[in-house]
Amino acid sequence: MAVDIPNLVFPYGQENVEKAIQTQVDMPSRLKKKHGHAVAWSVEDHGDYYIFKCIIDLPKEENINHSKSAGVVGVDLNVDHIAWSNINVKGQLIKSGVLAFDLEGKSSGQATKIIEAEAIRLVDLASKLTKPLVIEKLNTTKSKGSNPYGNKKANKKMSMFAYRKLISAIKNRADKMNVAVFEVNPAYTSQIGKIKYMKRLAISIHQAASYVIARRAMGFQERLPPVLHSLLPEKSVGLHHWTQWKWVSNCLSDVHPHCLYQIELSIPSKHYSMSDLFPPGALSDLVAKGLSKKESRKPIA
Repeated sequence: MAVDIPNLVFPYGQENVEKAIQTQVDMPSRLKKKHGHAVAWSVEDHGDYYIFKCIIDLPKEENINHSKSAGVVGVDLNVDHIAWSNINVKGQLIKSGVLAFDLEGKSSGQATKIIEAEAIRLVDLASKLTKPLVIEKLNTTKSKGSNPYGNKKANKKMSMFAYRKLISAIKNRADKMNVAVFEVNPAYTSQIGKIKYMKRLAISIHQAASYVIARRAMGFQERLPPVLHSLLPEKSVGLHHWTQWKWVSNCLSDVHPHCLYQIELSIPSKHYSMSDLFPPGALSDLVAKGLSKKESRKPIA
């Protein structure tokens, strides 16, 4: 018995389905066997609802946006939001934002739907800007979340689930929308963003990280500001800038993020300790005492 399903519309890809069907209809019968492409349909019965699927062959897009000529959109993925930064070819910030979501208490199926929806929003943003996306290579060894769901073990499990799903959803959507996705080394992106750009650009830690991610994809290197460079131990002066950032971030690891909004990196670089980078009273006595021990081994001119 034939059943007519009226008004069947797919949430995305509908135009591709219609084009594939119309191509088959318009093609002369003698050519369909050799040049035609099958349109496959399937119906899944889930009791309370049905899922309709259509499988078609899509031609490979030749004009997928791999160009960084106008800049990129950097992305910092987190367990409860996506931070993004749109930069130009000079590495300057054009605009930054956050796509927030909540996975707490959600089943894996519900979480997947939420993540896929945010991936669509992100990729559609990049598509409108005609710029590729840049994400970090997935680091499975540690969680970037700050314990939002209680115990650390549960948080890490949720984080890894969210990160993997986010990356997969973003890449799948980007493939459909012909948006390129580049990956960069995640080394010290959050620390650099937090210390160097968070205050300067008046954005959050994660937005600052997405900005650094975007700049890294464009080939920019994040050198230490002169005042921080003057505080480096002598043995670290000639090392790779990531090693120098590691030393700086270790020194400032006990400083609360809100205090870093008060850090002053444009002052003359003749200071004996990092506590001099903050206005009086900005740091607790304990933190200030710890920073005062981080003295430069370089002579002060």
